[in-house]
Amino acid sequence: MPGATNDPAPTVGDGPLDAAAAMRLALAVSARVHGTTSPNPPVGCVVLDRDGRVAGTGATAPPGGPHAEVAALAEAGERARGGTAVVTLEPCAHHGRTPPCTDALRAAGIVAVHAGVADPNPVAAGGAAVLRAAGVDVTVGTLGAEVAAGPLRGWLHATRTGRPHVTWKFAATLDGRSAAADGSSRWITGPAARARVHALRATSDAVVVGTGTALADDPALTARDAAGTPVPRQPLRVLVGLRHPRPGSHLDAPDVLHLRTHDPDEVLAALHARGVVDVLLEGGPRLAGAFLAAGRVDRVLAHLAPALLGAGPAALADAGVGTIADILRLQVASVELVGGDLVVDAVPGPARGAVDPVAPWSADQAGPVPAVVDGGLGRKGRR
Repeated sequence: MPGATNDPAPTVGDGPLDAAAAMRLALAVSARVHGTTSPNPPVGCVVLDRDGRVAGTGATAPPGGPHAEVAALAEAGERARGGTAVVTLEPCAHHGRTPPCTDALRAAGIVAVHAGVADPNPVAAGGAAVLRAAGVDVTVGTLGAEVAAGPLRGWLHATRTGRPHVTWKFAATLDGRSAAADGSSRWITGPAARARVHALRATSDAVVVGTGTALADDPALTARDAAGTPVPRQPLRVLVGLRHPRPGSHLDAPDVLHLRTHDPDEVLAALHARGVVDVLLEGGPRLAGAFLAAGRVDRVLAHLAPALLGAGPAALADAGVGTIADILRLQVASVELVGGDLVVDAVPGPARGAVDPVAPWSADQAGPVPAVVDGGLGRKGRR
């Protein structure tokens, strides 16, 4: 399952790799730790020896542990001298819980660095300039779009905007129904799509649901493997709303964070304060509508079953759209057939002055990184 730390390491042949191939390997390495590093970024690094062969790989450890570059350099040993480091995020140049990665790269004798995206955090940024000043050949933007849309996506968004990245996931029939007229809703989508959802939960920091859905469906909100067994690392389960969960229900538990509000910004502020970066919004229709109306949805994952109900609750309630001119349009990133269901991955339509949520961010790009960008979907995200 993606995000599980015991996944096998990606393998490559014995031949030399170019920068793009090494960056894709670094992305695969970072995916293994996605969901375990927050509030730090899930970074992957590949160290190539002077002949371009893989000498070491590494990914960010949980907070307080080594960064990806340090882990990859430790595995590479002396083979790193005269070699190249390929890393998904610009190496840090500041002293935090650990020393700067730029120091480790220089001490190891690395002569070239390829970074996928620049670090938008003003505290840690500047690693590329430090390395260049030391005579290291640095390239920023290698597979930038792929890197920005990968495991770093949520962290980049949270760093640029000051709020967690929100993915709204829903399952519905082709006519937009999330349940039948009698309220029954299990199962709309098939086992393959449901497995995708559990993998998504495993890489999320928090899973959010409203009290209405909790009372109606009693969801567990846990991440489980193919056998139905909870995986070792679980996201924070969050209940939003003023009502109490039913006594003895899955969300009537001490490890559930109950935020007694209907304000999406209050929810995200509380989660941000806890170091949450990636939020999976699972329901229900009124909570999703509130987040959309507030412009606080950054990605939509629609799981559509090839089925029709004709009646029953809709997947989405009032989202603040009163006229067709206010329609909330999406840009489709991908459409995939998963089992017998259709999965549509989409992002908000462009808003004037907003940053593309999956665009590469280059250190050489003109202008400062904006401190706060409202690129979410909804009324506040449109111009």
